[in-house]
Amino acid sequence: MKIYTSHNCSATYRARIALHIKGVPYESEYVELDEQTGESSNEEFLAMNPDGTTPVIVEGRRIFRQGVPFLEYLEESYPSPSIIPGSNRDRERIRALATVIGSDIDALIDPRATAYLAHRLNVSSEECTAWRRHWIHRGLQTLERLMEDNPGTARFCHGDVPTMADICLVSQVPELHRLGGSLDRYPTIARVVENCMELEEFRLPAPKA
Repeated sequence: MKIYTSHNCSATYRARIALHIKGVPYESEYVELDEQTGESSNEEFLAMNPDGTTPVIVEGRRIFRQGVPFLEYLEESYPSPSIIPGSNRDRERIRALATVIGSDIDALIDPRATAYLAHRLNVSSEECTAWRRHWIHRGLQTLERLMEDNPGTARFCHGDVPTMADICLVSQVPELHRLGGSLDRYPTIARVVENCMELEEFRLPAPKA
C-alpha cells in the first residue's frame, strides 16, 4: 500500500497504526497543502482525490480517501487481529467512541476549516489556535465521560486489546500537544493512551516531533 500524507495529518497516523497492527506493509509520500485553502493543488494528486485532502491510500487500483472507512476496509480485508472485535454491542461502542474523534473533533479542526477562518474570515492566528484547542478539549471531555466508570472500558478504550477507538484517540494526541495542551484533566484517557504507547504498533508510526 501507499499512503499520501500531509504534515501532522492525524487521519494518516490512524491509518499507519492500523496497518502496523494488521502487519500490512506500506510506503508514504508527502503532499504539500496550500496554506490559503488547506488543500493540495497538485494535479496528479487531485486526479486521485478531487477533494485535495489527505490521506489518500492506494492499494493496487483501489483508492481510499476517507480515514475511518479505510479502517473498516482493513478490518474486513485483514480480519486478524481485529480492531473492531466482540459482539454487536461491543462493536457499536467501539465505533461510537471512534466517531467522537472523527466527527466531533477532526471535522472542526481540519486544515481547510482553519485555513478558511484565517484567510477568508481574517481570524487571527491566536484565535484560530483557540478554536482548535476548544474543539479538541470539547471532544475529549465527551470521550472521558463516555469512558470513565463504564464497564466496557478496561486496559484500552473498550476491553483489553487495542481497537479502532484507541487508534482514533491516540492519533489526536500529537495535535493536542502541539497546541500546548495535555491530558491532565482526562485521567481515563491518559491511562488508555499510556497503555497504547507501550505498544510498538502505536509508537513506530507516530509522527516525528
